[in-house]
Amino acid sequence: MGSNLSIRYLGISLVDKKIAGCYKNLIAEVIAAHVFGRFSGVLPSGTIRSFSRVERILLFFGIFLISVYVANRVYSGVYSHASVQSFWAHQTSSPILAEVQSKRRSGTPDFRLWSEKRIRAYQASLAANVAPPLGVLEISALQLRVPILEGTDELTLDRAVGHIAGTASFGGDGNIGIAGHRDGFFRGLKDIRVGQTIDVYTQRGRSRYVVDEIQIVSPDDVSVLAPRAEPSLTLVTCYPFYFVGSAPSRYIVHATLAYGDEAKAPIDGRTN
Repeated sequence: MGSNLSIRYLGISLVDKKIAGCYKNLIAEVIAAHVFGRFSGVLPSGTIRSFSRVERILLFFGIFLISVYVANRVYSGVYSHASVQSFWAHQTSSPILAEVQSKRRSGTPDFRLWSEKRIRAYQASLAANVAPPLGVLEISALQLRVPILEGTDELTLDRAVGHIAGTASFGGDGNIGIAGHRDGFFRGLKDIRVGQTIDVYTQRGRSRYVVDEIQIVSPDDVSVLAPRAEPSLTLVTCYPFYFVGSAPSRYIVHATLAYGDEAKAPIDGRTN
């Protein structure tokens, strides 16, 4: 083509200095206009005439893609906040879970330990409909509070933590298995210690578990989900926590149901 205009995949790069000089102002005005018919008032008429027909089409197409990208980013931020607030309100709307609702700090997870990939996956999951949560898992020592959904498919684990099929049901005997991503909700498990407590809230009320064992096992070791001597909770995530690629091991946190005074400790107590 006559001018030094190069087109990149899903974006544009303007090499012509004459075009580059007005490009930043052009984008702002185009996004505000929302109507391509107003381009004639945005670019100098001489500049537009200097482009070939194909160049004008490519330029307008590139501007359109950029405007769509910006609009999507704005929508994602607003939608994410509103969806998370609604999600938490739905899962804590029952009287039994009202105490959790009154103590939660925010409608959004704490992303400080999360990987960028997992943050994007979580935000994308907000656009999907999921079944109501089974309950809420809380580890006060880690400042973790997360909904529990049924299953361990990718959407479920992007959105929350998941109850492992085939393990005990909430409120019954046996060993309840819960899985979560190591670069998302369960990354904080790297700091959990024996003796700390895990609270699970369901429609039945609160069940408190005390961590009694931490293991690192191979991915095919399903014995960690077998029933134990006492009603138990087992948290499962991949390991190492910051491993690049497919993690070679699994990080297992075993906790036993507490009774008596230990089970009645304050919800936000951090004595352990």
